Amino acid sequence: MNLFNLSLKLNGFPIEEATKLLKQIQNQNKEEYNNYIKAKRREIVDYHLKHNPFYKNFAKNIDITDWSSIPVMTKRDLQQPLSNRLSEGFSKKNVHLHKTSGSSGDPFIFAKDKFCHALTWAKIMDYYNWHDINAATSKQARFYGIPLNKTGYYKERLKDFLNNRYRFSVFDLSDEQLEKNLNKFKSTNFEYMNGYTNAIVQFAKFLHRKNIVLADVCPSLKICIVTSEMLFEDDKKLLENTLGVPIINEYGAAELGLIAFENQQHEWVVNTSDLYVEILDADNTVLPHGEEGRVVITSLYNKAHPFIRYDLGDVGKLSGKSTFKNPILEKLTGRTNDVVLLPSGKKAAGLTFYYVTKIVIEDTANVKEFIIEQLKIDTFKISYTSNQKLTETKKEKIIKAVETYLESSLTILFEHKEQLDRSNRGKLKQFTSYL
Repeated sequence: MNLFNLSLKLNGFPIEEATKLLKQIQNQNKEEYNNYIKAKRREIVDYHLKHNPFYKNFAKNIDITDWSSIPVMTKRDLQQPLSNRLSEGFSKKNVHLHKTSGSSGDPFIFAKDKFCHALTWAKIMDYYNWHDINAATSKQARFYGIPLNKTGYYKERLKDFLNNRYRFSVFDLSDEQLEKNLNKFKSTNFEYMNGYTNAIVQFAKFLHRKNIVLADVCPSLKICIVTSEMLFEDDKKLLENTLGVPIINEYGAAELGLIAFENQQHEWVVNTSDLYVEILDADNTVLPHGEEGRVVITSLYNKAHPFIRYDLGDVGKLSGKSTFKNPILEKLTGRTNDVVLLPSGKKAAGLTFYYVTKIVIEDTANVKEFIIEQLKIDTFKISYTSNQKLTETKKEKIIKAVETYLESSLTILFEHKEQLDRSNRGKLKQFTSYL
């Protein structure tokens, strides 16, 4: 048994039993799978109605035989002491405790029972095997943040050791630091990269400026997995060209584990083994495949804490060719709380605004990173880092692009910064509305 699996087992996470169950689930035929999902949905609701006082109060007066009667829960519903939300028989001492990233603006502490957490890891390992990566033993180059408090810092470092991974700083993306990153790749047999999209894109831009393909200096590298932040098509091409390996898109959440993972046919396969994923409209009605709506997810195995019809805060759609057993996530467009509201009444996804600006602002290597904030209904601020400040001509081109794709008479402010504010774990939120 490898070191990571051993650490899971010693900490009470039954990884062997979870792996065995996962295989049994996957071996079911289409009809068996449909029945399995429906049974597990009802089973987890019934469990929490009987053993979780918080959920019993939250979901009172429901018809357990009518899935559409199950209420949708949001992060704000869960922002109360964890002790109020735990099921009977569970405490902070016998669960896996974690905290959401807070990228949605609504962070909270949550719990997963130990079997549920083990099943999450079994699924991660299964997905990574698609690309000849052993999630427990393959050497990982990790581009993530790290807690700055001493306890959290050393806890993450221990996890890195057990997972056979080396963590690169996402708080320092200077050329000097990126040069050190490059040297580490030259001297280490990394098999894969994993981390925040934006941080890896910045490293790729550095490699592009130096005319270096990473796989040439680190031939052991097989794939790059990006997560947590949107991956735009032009950035994906940049990564493919400068890293020299396939780029794999991952969609997950701390509360739920991996939600979707890209296969070798470039399909974003939704995890249906231990999750049930729905796309809902504003009235909580399930949308047909191919229509865009809110991503709402049920954790089928978490008995310690209910995540039942849980609105993750994301907007996406399933492919028209999706089936009950094999749904395909066709598109993920951003967060529901990051919507651009314009004076004319028009609405747009926040990342649409970001992307329109990105087309113009990054046609030169001068600008390294930028974020957009909506301050008022007609006022936006673009904060950026660069070697030189944007010229007035460049600013005018950006404003014109915004007018072309959105509408005119908007006030666009520009602020040059030495560095951009990141979350305490290193995420860079690309668009934020304060309305």
